[in-house]
Amino acid sequence: MTDPQDKPLDLGLYARERLAALTPAEAAVGGVGLLWTLGVALHLMVGGEGGFFAHALAILAVLLPLGLTVAMVLFLRTIRVLRSENERLGVAVDAMRKAHIASQQGGAARVALEKRVEDLATAQHQLELRLAELCAPPVEDVPAAPRAAEDQPALALGRPRTRAPLSVADLVRALNFPETAEDRAGFRALRRALEDPSSAKLVRAAQDVLTLLSQLGLFMEDLSPDRARPEIWRRFATGERGKAISDLGGIHDKDALALVSTRMREDPVFRDAAHHFLRAFDRTFSHFAPQASDAEIIEMAETRTARAFMLFGRAMGTFD
Repeated sequence: MTDPQDKPLDLGLYARERLAALTPAEAAVGGVGLLWTLGVALHLMVGGEGGFFAHALAILAVLLPLGLTVAMVLFLRTIRVLRSENERLGVAVDAMRKAHIASQQGGAARVALEKRVEDLATAQHQLELRLAELCAPPVEDVPAAPRAAEDQPALALGRPRTRAPLSVADLVRALNFPETAEDRAGFRALRRALEDPSSAKLVRAAQDVLTLLSQLGLFMEDLSPDRARPEIWRRFATGERGKAISDLGGIHDKDALALVSTRMREDPVFRDAAHHFLRAFDRTFSHFAPQASDAEIIEMAETRTARAFMLFGRAMGTFD
């Protein structure tokens, strides 16, 4: 059994590559040196006799070019190795720089997303508290002491408490939800919409899907949908579907659409909330469109609820 400690250490990118075969330049230098050595040796063997000094010069003539040839080959090979190391070092530095930049960008984006989710959770909590305060029934005063029957005024029985109908402007404002905790007009419109049976289901369904989308990092105010003409919205209100109203799917953010589509396939709770929201939007808008002007329809299309409708409708193929 092989000992793991006997295995060579893998240095990856910084491992020194094995020396390759001779390059043409190295082979040419070596060939010239070899020819010179053979020529001088042949001359010594064929040539005539000479003294000691002549033999020393002959030996020097053989060894000196040979030594220079070897030194030149080693020098060329060293230059080649240094160039290769320099290229690999440059690639490594560039990879480390890109990884460092990507890490910094990813960390900044993650911190921004976490802060956005925390801010949304805080605003939602304040919204729920304000809604509970605004929607709480008033406490009636308890009479101090019973009075005689003849002294009591006649009670107006059978007369139900009437409320003013929800205006189009209030519905549009409610569908966009309050901007801040100090948005009194927005909270007032939201309270009226929750008290109206025809719009309360849509408002609650929109709040649910907006919360689910925020958990994915999707915020409707960050999307920039294409604006559809009011007549396209009116055709949708009368029941037309498919490509005839495809302009309503004005959101084409590929990342957002892919994220919503994937979540709908994998999360049944998310999918059920989306279907419930789309049905509620369909019913409410069918009642809203006939009494709204073109300007009010355009204003409604800019609300967070309408943008959520465009996003889910495009992801589910409603406009195909």
